[in-house]
Amino acid sequence: MKRILFATLLTLCTTGPAMAWSNHAMASYRAFEGMPEVARAATVQAESLESFLAAQAQPIAQLLAQQDAWAKAHITHYPPVPVGLQFDAQVAQQGPQALRKAFLTALRVSPESRLALYIQPDPWSTAPQAEPLAHDTVSALPARDKDDDDHHFVRLSPGEAVAPLAVLASASDEPDYGMDLNLWEDSPSPWGARYGFGKIPFGNPSLAFSTQAPFHMGFYHESPVIYMAAGFLKRTYPLLRIHQYRGLSELAFRSGHAYWGWRFAGLAMHYVQDLTQPYHASLAPDFSATRLIGINLLAMLGMPGAKNNMIILLSNRHFVLERYESQMVQADAQGRQTGSVEQALHDTRTDAGYPAWSDQYVRDTVANQAHDLGVTVTSQMLATVPTGYVNDPSFDFGLHAKDIDLMTEVARQGAAPKAALESTIATLMRNAGAHSRNLVRGILLDVSQH
Repeated sequence: MKRILFATLLTLCTTGPAMAWSNHAMASYRAFEGMPEVARAATVQAESLESFLAAQAQPIAQLLAQQDAWAKAHITHYPPVPVGLQFDAQVAQQGPQALRKAFLTALRVSPESRLALYIQPDPWSTAPQAEPLAHDTVSALPARDKDDDDHHFVRLSPGEAVAPLAVLASASDEPDYGMDLNLWEDSPSPWGARYGFGKIPFGNPSLAFSTQAPFHMGFYHESPVIYMAAGFLKRTYPLLRIHQYRGLSELAFRSGHAYWGWRFAGLAMHYVQDLTQPYHASLAPDFSATRLIGINLLAMLGMPGAKNNMIILLSNRHFVLERYESQMVQADAQGRQTGSVEQALHDTRTDAGYPAWSDQYVRDTVANQAHDLGVTVTSQMLATVPTGYVNDPSFDFGLHAKDIDLMTEVARQGAAPKAALESTIATLMRNAGAHSRNLVRGILLDVSQH
């Protein structure tokens, strides 16, 4: 049984987009514009990463060592930071570039991570007069053509006053800019072999965007038979990233570097928001372990059609969900109208109903909730979206997504189905907003208590 399931599950994890919500910043602006602790917080002064690292080199070294010890104790199959990669505060004496490289290496993120001084402006606000920045200045991933039209960046200068809301929201999209690329032993990068993560557990090591998936997905609530067959599913590390950036955020706040307090909080928030997407927290929504076994048995007998069809269907549904949410957000921003997504992101009524923030919150609350919603979300798409996009394995939605006006297509199905799908997506956005705010509340509470 293990060999039967392994082939199917590995193939499932190599398909579909590695990104969860298309532009996290747009959702984050809406989720926090009504939270006084963020929206009314005093402006902060932009500060280069190198300046922050130079000022706090020794505390950062101690923190990263503590985080490595925490991860050994709390994250399944966590590979400790290899000897020689630990952050040494003395490297500050070698200059800012050496310091920057040492920090990124100790975090085990891509050393090509830009971490530029920038913001992604809120499309609901007046366009800033600041200098626009080229995509490559901010992101190590290539622009996604039409899909990337809603990404616009402007430069910040060191010492420039900036609103915490803009820093937090902008940073919440940043991990999708290449920070988790090619970190594996079999990645085509000079750093992957040094980082100690081993070979990529799932995904294609030759496709850069695919290599970030194990840091942005967490399959924590699958059937035991799935884990028996495919232990590699436990080698996912969004909890590591959340813990790293959350700790750095608190250190920055406590040491008077508020800009980086908000910036690191936004980085941590990205992974929390990723795990509110059912297709990032559930391996194959609406496919039982028994069904997976049956499908792969046919493939093992020389009849791979059902397996290939399943892979296309899951990928299509993943893409459709994200694209529809993205189009809803963009349409409302362009029309300056508060739609169901914005209302859901503003809604704080469920925030206090969740447990207090802890190391277990993301796994036990965020990912568990998203996993449990997988079947419901899938059923809603099947009932609402044109069948060819979500239930026809002969059509690859990902290849044609940028040419499809999904909102128009769904509207043709009738007002009631359209409203039902948008209500389902609003539920996901309400969850994303609540968990994002609870993360920030947890950070600010810890800072105030220490």
